[in-house]
Amino acid sequence: MTRILDVDYLVVGAGAMGMAFTDALIDHAEVRVALVDRRHGVSGHWLGAYPFVRLHQASAFYGVASSLLGGGQLQQRGPERGLQERASQLEICAYYERVLERFLESGRVELLPNSEHVGGRTVVSHISGERFEVPERCRVVDAHYLAPSIPAEKPPPFAVGEGARVLPVNELARLDDAPSQYVVVGAGKTATDACVWLLGRGVDPDAICWVRPREPWMMNRAVVQPDPAIFTAMAADVMQAGAESTSLEDLFLRLEDAGIMLRIDRTLLPTMAKAPTLAEWELEQLRTIENVVRRGHIQAVERGRLHVADGAVSVADDALVVHCAADGLKYPPLVPVWRPDVITLQPIRAGFPCFGAALVGYVEATRHDDDEKNRLCPPSGYGNSMADWVRMNVLGTRAVLSFTSEPDIREWASRVALNPARTPPDHPGSAALDAARERLAAHLRPGLARLAELC
Repeated sequence: MTRILDVDYLVVGAGAMGMAFTDALIDHAEVRVALVDRRHGVSGHWLGAYPFVRLHQASAFYGVASSLLGGGQLQQRGPERGLQERASQLEICAYYERVLERFLESGRVELLPNSEHVGGRTVVSHISGERFEVPERCRVVDAHYLAPSIPAEKPPPFAVGEGARVLPVNELARLDDAPSQYVVVGAGKTATDACVWLLGRGVDPDAICWVRPREPWMMNRAVVQPDPAIFTAMAADVMQAGAESTSLEDLFLRLEDAGIMLRIDRTLLPTMAKAPTLAEWELEQLRTIENVVRRGHIQAVERGRLHVADGAVSVADDALVVHCAADGLKYPPLVPVWRPDVITLQPIRAGFPCFGAALVGYVEATRHDDDEKNRLCPPSGYGNSMADWVRMNVLGTRAVLSFTSEPDIREWASRVALNPARTPPDHPGSAALDAARERLAAHLRPGLARLAELC
């Protein structure tokens, strides 16, 4: 059986970017949307995330434009007292359920869960087998072009021999018995979360073996905050460091001196720059783990042994290998957001994918020419290496200069909490903000030019 959907947009993916696009689109255009996801509901990968995960950034930067995630409050206790709150997995999923209720109540959005876009204009339900078709006028929106892989949904990228105990990070919170050693595999945010969680549960640092194929640069969470003075000062520091740098390595060391970049081991120069945010208290805990394996990616695991590119590493016979090595962020080629057959959601400014998707939704609702839309919203992608991170910031900064040249977009962006660089219309201003703006204005052009040369 095939049902024809009377919709103007088919949004493939009901995760963060699909929800942010749909929200901005229906708020600024009288259109109907079919929202499709292979999972059982909205929230994307958060439905399968490990239970102790939190956003690595402020909650205000995440979600949809029409509804603030959390209360926009400062944390009142704990090691991050004074920083903006960060939502948990449960809070994020509950938030997206409320957003979905608003969509459905509007009468202009239909959700097709447990369903697959099989190409063209056809969607098939995994549960009922029902087929859905959308009309020729309907625009297809690819909201999973950059969808992350997570350990719960992807097997470890290494062979597992008989007798080896390997579990995805999700299972850490459900253990019945403690091993004598934990082997955490991965160098990104998931691995750092796993290590911090184990240490917070009383695991001795010496009982953790951390396999870090690459050393990571991380951003200091204290300077990535929804406070105009703080965020503008950070941007000014990046541009000043860029203008004065002689190489990529020199740039990142300058950013470290400015309190923007962090590295776990200060004796080694990291090569990975996905640059999630990290708090100083987390950094201090991670530095207590001294058994770090830096011999490339694991090729195979067997009882009591890890096989790496140049040999083997001995571990405890009962070691629990914690799989945190899903490839997370994706790095497909950047493509124009608007093409004749598809709208492909990607970050626009550097990072902050929810803002990028909301911006694309707003521009789609308020402009008619695809070439003009692409001029306003060139994609920026994600960082991986140091050069990638710099390129992301160059492209993202150019995009900001492009879309903020339009008065209506600039005014809309100033009211959207997802925009990290916004100054709300009712902001009282401050001497610190004035000083940060002056520095950013002074360093923006030379910094951007030099960063473009470096990458």
